[in-house]
Amino acid sequence: MFLVSTSGCLRSFEEDSQLQIINIDVMAKDVRSAFVDLNVTMYVENYGEAASNNNTTLTLKAYNTRTGLLEIEKESPISNIPAESTREVTVPVNLPKKDGYRVVALVFEDGSRKTGRQITLNNIEDLQGNLEVPDVEISEMDFMVREVAENKVLIQNDIYLTNEGIGENKNYRMLVKAREMDAGLIADKAWTDTGMFEPDETVIRSVNLSVPDNYNYAVEVILWENNTIVRQGVDYVQLNPEKEIDKDKRLQTKDIDSGDFVVEGFGEAPAEEESASEYPTEEPMGASGPGVFGVLVMLCMVYFVARRNKDE
Repeated sequence: MFLVSTSGCLRSFEEDSQLQIINIDVMAKDVRSAFVDLNVTMYVENYGEAASNNNTTLTLKAYNTRTGLLEIEKESPISNIPAESTREVTVPVNLPKKDGYRVVALVFEDGSRKTGRQITLNNIEDLQGNLEVPDVEISEMDFMVREVAENKVLIQNDIYLTNEGIGENKNYRMLVKAREMDAGLIADKAWTDTGMFEPDETVIRSVNLSVPDNYNYAVEVILWENNTIVRQGVDYVQLNPEKEIDKDKRLQTKDIDSGDFVVEGFGEAPAEEESASEYPTEEPMGASGPGVFGVLVMLCMVYFVARRNKDE
């Protein structure tokens, strides 16, 4: 649990000071894994009968309670504060998400320190991240072999994305990587966008990756929002799979011919072939062979020769 304990006012450094920091509020604006962004708001009261000096400033310091070292220091102008009124001054600070901090606020007029107040922040590391859950889910992945050439395989990765939110989703940057499973090396990677679509709608985003043949790959999909990873998914393509062949857990590598799985239609469409009749009705001119008339003449000659031999 994130605790703020107040240590009270620091003494006024000049007898004629009419300014006082009556309270300090701290709000966690953004919590990440290693750092936290805080808004520190000081309430500066002028209890005098005249406005404060125009050259009034506030200095905020944060000390690490474990080491005593100064972690951050910021200065913010206040300008003049009317008599018998209070002004809020908010200073954003970024602190490592560990240990605790003693936050000291000091007010200066014309460079002379007038008043101050401090608080202690404990259990910073217990703050929970407040990043919104992304509204896009990686539902499924399909893989198709598009080309096989020179021991390289071009794989089309179809990534199914579903909007699980209540409104149109954000447009995330999407990184797709093919990682060889044994060595962990990246064979290829590509960037694309998820695009924006309606709630409960599923879309397919396709990315082509070229990888060496006869290896096994983990295809990793990573969604980015600015410089933060918000969603990850993984599926597997095995171009060199293994199977268990007996109870002693011996493994046998199965030979996969990636060319057997090539899906037509990648790249330029093939030129249309001219249609031809399945059964030609005419003999092409100049074609070799005797033709129908020549066959009939030969049959007649055979008949007359056989009749002559019989008469003799």
